[in-house]
Amino acid sequence: MPNLKEVKNRIATVNSTQQITKAMKMVAAAKLRRAQDRILQMRPYALKLNTILRNVSSAASTEEPSVFSIDKGTERVLLMVVSSDRGLCGAFNSNVFKAAVSHIKENYAHAERSGNLTIMPIGKRSYDYFRKRNYQLVDDYWQTMHHLKFEDVRAMAERVMKDFEADLYDRVDLIYNEFKNVATQILRAEQYLPIAAPEVEEGVGSEIDYIYEPSREEIVKDLIPNSLKIQLYKGLLESNAAEQGARMTAMGQATDNAGELLKELKLTYNRTRQAAITKEILEIVGGADALKNG
Repeated sequence: MPNLKEVKNRIATVNSTQQITKAMKMVAAAKLRRAQDRILQMRPYALKLNTILRNVSSAASTEEPSVFSIDKGTERVLLMVVSSDRGLCGAFNSNVFKAAVSHIKENYAHAERSGNLTIMPIGKRSYDYFRKRNYQLVDDYWQTMHHLKFEDVRAMAERVMKDFEADLYDRVDLIYNEFKNVATQILRAEQYLPIAAPEVEEGVGSEIDYIYEPSREEIVKDLIPNSLKIQLYKGLLESNAAEQGARMTAMGQATDNAGELLKELKLTYNRTRQAAITKEILEIVGGADALKNG
């Protein structure tokens, strides 16, 4: 049985840890509210813009296709993998990395073998993971999640579009966690470039007849780059909200586990203390009896 000092030290340590995890849960909850507001405001605009983009791009491809909608194959691939900067968020990061590795094996194993697979890590954890495994990296934007701003995302999107236009990459995919609720994140592996054709529902025509003003060519020229920037920004906002939800859940569970451990330690402390008192009483009684008989 452990002595009282050891148990008391363990109680103090667990109590201190519980206070830290409780504080981190509160911080994550505050950040989550802000992140959730941002993504809920962005989603309707981004989704509608993406629908318009795919339809306009598809319609334009029958005349003069946009450079961003040309399917070049999958010989040279860029994967943008979004993670967090810090840990203590459960399986948030490890799930993204598993999804990225699985995505590579299933779709781009040939590109990896030929050395034509490149990773653009977004988030410190993503940068550390792929750098240690000697992947070919574009390591200019891994700090973007530290202070997520549209200006930084716009520069990143412009770099990707420029490299795609220059034929450095044939395919660009985005892998991230989509925010569903506090306890649930949905892994997404989306084709970013070239722009995917719109999905056609059964019994519905594939082309939507838009009225173009000033002209289809000018609209496509401006709409496609702006829409791609918005789509990337939406993905990073989703990941940011999902990260805070995962951290809030993980810290809540850690706080609850610390509470259960404290109960056990306090019970052990009381039993140990009672055993020590009983032992002392027995020693006193034994000593008194020895004196009396002596």
